[in-house]
Amino acid sequence: MRSDEIKQGLQRTPHRALLYASGVSEKQINSRFIGIASSFTDLVPGHCGMREIERQIEKGIHTGGGQAFIFGVPAICDGIAMGHSGMNYSLPSRDLIADCVESVAMAHKLDGLVLLTNCDKVTPGMLIAAARLDIPCIVVTVGPMSDGKCQNNTLTMIKGTFEAIGKYTNGEIDEKTLKQMEITSCPTAGACQGLYTANTMACLTEVMGMSLPGCAASAAVSAKTKRIAFDSGVIINKLIENNIKPSSIITRDSIRNAIIADLALGGSTNSILHLLAIANEAGADITLKDFEELSFKVPQIIKLDPSASKTMADLENAGGIPAVIKTIYGSIPEMKDTIGVSGMKISEIAASDIWCDNDVIHPISDPITSNPGLAVLHGNLAPEGAVVKISGVEKECLEFTGKAKTYDSEEAAMQAIMEDKVKEGDVVVIRYEGPKGGPGMREMLSPTSAIVGKGLGKKVALITDGRFSGGTRGLCIGHICPEAPAGGIIGIINDGDEIYINIQKREITLRVDEAEIQKRLKNFTPLQPKIKKGYLKRYASVVSSSDKGAITSI
Repeated sequence: MRSDEIKQGLQRTPHRALLYASGVSEKQINSRFIGIASSFTDLVPGHCGMREIERQIEKGIHTGGGQAFIFGVPAICDGIAMGHSGMNYSLPSRDLIADCVESVAMAHKLDGLVLLTNCDKVTPGMLIAAARLDIPCIVVTVGPMSDGKCQNNTLTMIKGTFEAIGKYTNGEIDEKTLKQMEITSCPTAGACQGLYTANTMACLTEVMGMSLPGCAASAAVSAKTKRIAFDSGVIINKLIENNIKPSSIITRDSIRNAIIADLALGGSTNSILHLLAIANEAGADITLKDFEELSFKVPQIIKLDPSASKTMADLENAGGIPAVIKTIYGSIPEMKDTIGVSGMKISEIAASDIWCDNDVIHPISDPITSNPGLAVLHGNLAPEGAVVKISGVEKECLEFTGKAKTYDSEEAAMQAIMEDKVKEGDVVVIRYEGPKGGPGMREMLSPTSAIVGKGLGKKVALITDGRFSGGTRGLCIGHICPEAPAGGIIGIINDGDEIYINIQKREITLRVDEAEIQKRLKNFTPLQPKIKKGYLKRYASVVSSSDKGAITSI
């Protein structure tokens, strides 16, 4: 066992003494040492209920013959960090989390890990760590919170708060109703209810095989999630005993399976960043071209909040991710028969007796739309790519021409939207919000929600070198690459320039004469970084472009 390095032989007498000091018994000193990387925190609703889940995992580890050790990993709530400087830290925290897990597991020579996670950057951060360490690992995603209710209307965090702000300022609801929605939108612990980034990554983790079947959609407050946590604790012992490592689970085929599921689900555009980063760490040959290729082969078969009224609770009741796999496998030839930590292959999950509600999970032969949930766009504005969540775009908006209104920060754009300076036919351009420019590639949920709340969701486009929350809907195109600080054309757009967007043709074009573009680029001096000290200064100096997954490398 790896842990023998810290507990076997005469020279490890001091090490054993310290382990006994932590409460390890003489009987357990020779057991498998299994870490529970827990992202518990009182600050994040998706994580504040994890103490019970930690106990269940711990029970399972001991039942399976191991010795459990819980250690902490940071977590940031994107909703609370949204719309201010706190969001600069969200994406960078993914790499910080991976480094934390790596540091503890390597320093203490743990034999394996149960990775307890839920929210946006924690799950991909832990998967990056699993791929980097390549010791036996299993992921437990805690699951979604319950749906909110206000005046007999079903609410989610996005529709009950961010979009409600726009409705209130537009005079559609009064202050009393806004307050009721605020109080009732998020009634329990868990990841926010829609197919936002947290739940998208949970779904893709399950498809990839790194969590147990049924884990992703199981409610955070359910007994089922507790049972999955216990079973995961038992199974990590078997993974260690059989030396089953992430390198046999996180492969090119399993990541492409996750991409296929992502396209079918219409998940968060952030998943593209995270899957690229995970693939890089795993040494799997995955690029934006894989998303482009598969996007023409995978229709969307599920539509959840924020693009529809159904939530993760409806997906769970419809059969969850096992039912999604059952629907896709065999119908999309590109989905391969990979194996997961449960020991089950994709084909075995698909062949099992699973209830599937076709009102929620449509058959491939009768999709919601022939378009995928996500797409990659190209053009002179984004020669290295940009991404859009097609599932959040209305049919009449798939082709759009508008005049640019440029802003060099999210705050400036938000102020203009709230002051009704953004009008029908505008293309809101938010730049200097990319991986380096932010730094940290902030999510633009506040401006996109305000646009929808003000009734402009079908009348205004928004493009940015930043990114979007999984809760975003409307004609919103992110990850414009190259970003402004890297000399990207987004940096030289002027107010009034015409921008053409064609989702079906995967095109985004600045309709300005090429000679004029080259003239502007020649005279272009990007703005200096907004943050010049601390972690974000270091992050900006090493982070890659978004088309590479915004990975950090030296």
